[in-house]
Amino acid sequence: MRADRVRSVLYLPASNARAVEKARTLDCDVAILDLEDAVAPEAKAEARATAAAAVQAGGFGPRLGVRINGLDTPWGLDDLAALKAAGAALIVAPKVETPETVHAITAWLPKGAALWAMIETPRALLTLTEIAEAGGALDGLMLGVNDLAKALGTGPSPDREPFKPWLALLVAAARTHNLLAIDGVYNHIDDTDGLAAEAAQGRLYGFDGKSLIHPSQIAPANAAFSPSEAEVEQARAVIAAFAAPEAEGLGAIRVNGAMVERLHLEQAQALLVRAG
Repeated sequence: MRADRVRSVLYLPASNARAVEKARTLDCDVAILDLEDAVAPEAKAEARATAAAAVQAGGFGPRLGVRINGLDTPWGLDDLAALKAAGAALIVAPKVETPETVHAITAWLPKGAALWAMIETPRALLTLTEIAEAGGALDGLMLGVNDLAKALGTGPSPDREPFKPWLALLVAAARTHNLLAIDGVYNHIDDTDGLAAEAAQGRLYGFDGKSLIHPSQIAPANAAFSPSEAEVEQARAVIAAFAAPEAEGLGAIRVNGAMVERLHLEQAQALLVRAG
């Protein structure tokens, strides 16, 4: 698992100037200015200009990205051209279904920019391995749960039962190719407990963070994807135990009543990096 802090990835409509300005001060790890679903067709051009200006101006506390419109829409290529000129460092691409889309977008990006591919169609699930190994600027995979649920025809479930195979598959693909894995959104803005439970489920499956649709969801997501005090204490105990002279040359030792191996030492070290 990578050490990047992407616990909270907040979408904000690029057509809303107040929301864009507010993003500068929010405690999310990543702010994504949205040019796609959150923006009506007649507002696409203005939203694009706002996003490009925000990228050029900088000054954001969170890492800043922009979700473009798909390349199969009238706006996708114009989005990429404007954001390339602005020097965007992170692009989110919706409904990626093939590695060719990754290659096409990579060709438009500034040097060093990153691409996150949204997986939100049945076809993308079937080609996920090919997408993940596409290379180029690809740096992360994001699960688009709303579009995917619609396309699959799945019903509501408090524990996301219909999605469990795809949660695991996306994380496996991301880990295989050293990509970030970002869980999908939780639609019920006022249900803090529900968000916390779903974020905890996402972390259990191995996701690095969660997509969000409202600033009120930032704190629960940050908490869910941050190591707890108990986890930090156990990690320190594992590291200390393996550093002891009596552990020299041993592959497995006992720590706090549990058998731990060298792989647990690596996990403990990585956890402390994530804890900061």
